[in-house]
Amino acid sequence: MHEYLPILILGGIIGVFSIVFLCAYLAEIRRKDRRDYERSMPDREIISRLMVYAKPYRKQFLLVFVVMVISIAYDLVSPLLIGHIQNTVKGDFTLDYLFTLVGIYASILVVSLICTYVQAMILQKTGQKILSALREDIFVHIEKLSHEQLNNIPVGKLVTRVSNDPNAISYMFTNILVTLAKNMMVIVGVLGAMLMLNYALTLMVLCFVPFILLFTIIFRTFSRKVHRRVNDATTDINTYLSENLSGMKITQIFNQEQRKMEDFLVKSRQLQKAKQHRMLVFGIFRPMVYMLYTSSVLCLLYLGSKGYIEDRAFFGQVVTSGTVVTFYMYISKFFNPIQTLAEQFDTLQRSFASAEKIFLVMDLVPQVVDDADTVELEQIKGEIEFRDVWFAYNPGEWVLKGVSFHVQPRQTVAFVGSTGSGKTTILSLICRNYDIQKGQILIDGIDIRKIKISSLRRHFGQMLQDVFLFSGTIRSNLTLRDEFPEEAILEAARYVNADTFINKLDHGLDEIVRERGNNFSAGQRQLLSFARTILHKPAVMILDEATANIDTETEILIQDSLEKMKNIGTMLIVAHRLSTIQHADNIILLSHGQIVEQGNHQQLLHKKGRYHQLYTLQYSKEQLTQQ
Repeated sequence: MHEYLPILILGGIIGVFSIVFLCAYLAEIRRKDRRDYERSMPDREIISRLMVYAKPYRKQFLLVFVVMVISIAYDLVSPLLIGHIQNTVKGDFTLDYLFTLVGIYASILVVSLICTYVQAMILQKTGQKILSALREDIFVHIEKLSHEQLNNIPVGKLVTRVSNDPNAISYMFTNILVTLAKNMMVIVGVLGAMLMLNYALTLMVLCFVPFILLFTIIFRTFSRKVHRRVNDATTDINTYLSENLSGMKITQIFNQEQRKMEDFLVKSRQLQKAKQHRMLVFGIFRPMVYMLYTSSVLCLLYLGSKGYIEDRAFFGQVVTSGTVVTFYMYISKFFNPIQTLAEQFDTLQRSFASAEKIFLVMDLVPQVVDDADTVELEQIKGEIEFRDVWFAYNPGEWVLKGVSFHVQPRQTVAFVGSTGSGKTTILSLICRNYDIQKGQILIDGIDIRKIKISSLRRHFGQMLQDVFLFSGTIRSNLTLRDEFPEEAILEAARYVNADTFINKLDHGLDEIVRERGNNFSAGQRQLLSFARTILHKPAVMILDEATANIDTETEILIQDSLEKMKNIGTMLIVAHRLSTIQHADNIILLSHGQIVEQGNHQQLLHKKGRYHQLYTLQYSKEQLTQQ
């Protein structure tokens, strides 16, 4: 019995580790927060949806499978050849026969390397195509979401969904699935080869398999949790950076750099801690599997060498030196795929987690969509009518309460009132950025819900107080990548007086525009916004505080532009400064979501009502400022 004492000691050590890990596993699954990393979408559904993207490339995957089967031959045949060479060297052999065996081994190795290269190239190209298709789909879907939905999702989270998460899915197609299939085939093939070579030593190796399965199950539980924590921490830090880098000027103005840095360090440490936990989990699992591999090799060498030296059979089977060498190589090829399978399976779960996050965004049903019977409008006159319109951003909190008014084609209508009275909301509803709860909004006598959204918005030009310019050039910001003749672009710039500063730039229309147009003044950005609107020839123009926060000189240019733009089509203006809307055909005064007064400037002053009070108050303030 004492001759098997080393094996018993080795078994005891493995048993102690198994008990420790099992206790940790049981404690983990009983924790109350154990579901904070679980997914809600089943694997079957995720696989089914991902296969939609892989289906167009089924021929490529079939070719990869064939190449993979050929490359597996090396893993199965090479140990047999090495073992046979060992037995040949120990017995009677000729040099030519040895060269023949070495040549066969080298040929198999070359074929395996070529197959691996072909497989990698096909998978990488296919994976990138799938990645591009997935990114395009999610980006297009995000574009369809309503303003309310986009306001409820942090920009950093959407950036992560479009940029980071598809990478994990691409890795699944380019590496994980094929590696999983290959490793399972290698395990089955190696196991079959070992059984045919020496079933007794194979049974000895299989004694370690239950421990591998136990360690793998425990590893999966911990690894899924730490991976989810890493993903969540990455999303949090991306969201934080997206928001705070955009608002860096405010941070500097209020001298909050230190506080923001402290907040960033907290999130950064959370990510660091999550990654350290992931490293710890992998740092424990890999050595444990390697310990089992080493233990099986030790048992093989101990039992095989003992039988070979003492010249006795092991469970009725003779063990030669070639058998020991072959089994040594097979054990390596048996354990490595098992370890890789566990890690790849966990990585597959990470891919599924990323896919779930993407699909959750893609499953968001756009709140503003086209009805089945919508129509396409090639042209509109610009007649607008609100009929008893009620609207609320939040249920029960009415922003508009029974608003009704009528705008004739080519009229200029201004909306005035205190902050929160519903002015900007009216302009958003006309473009159908939101859907109303009650009433009707008509364009040329047609309910806007019966008009295709793309067709409806194509006829509107919006000029907002906070002008958004994209990185690129002045030309690309005016055309928005559409094709326009050079003269048409210059004419639009001249029409709104934007040429007064464009002509002074070194590169004219091709002047570089930095992020958000921060290399231009607020007035210049506003003139570019006007030129962009004019270039696209809208039938209805919307100005939401477009003249606010602009210097006097630029305001004169903008007012001149507005007078010209009145001749183009219907114009809707929101303004706090009543002096800028005196020439409007109709002025609608709103208060708490209801129309209080309406009429032209002179009519409203003659009524001596709320508009008269506001105008008198503003006029007095302007006089005091001038003094």
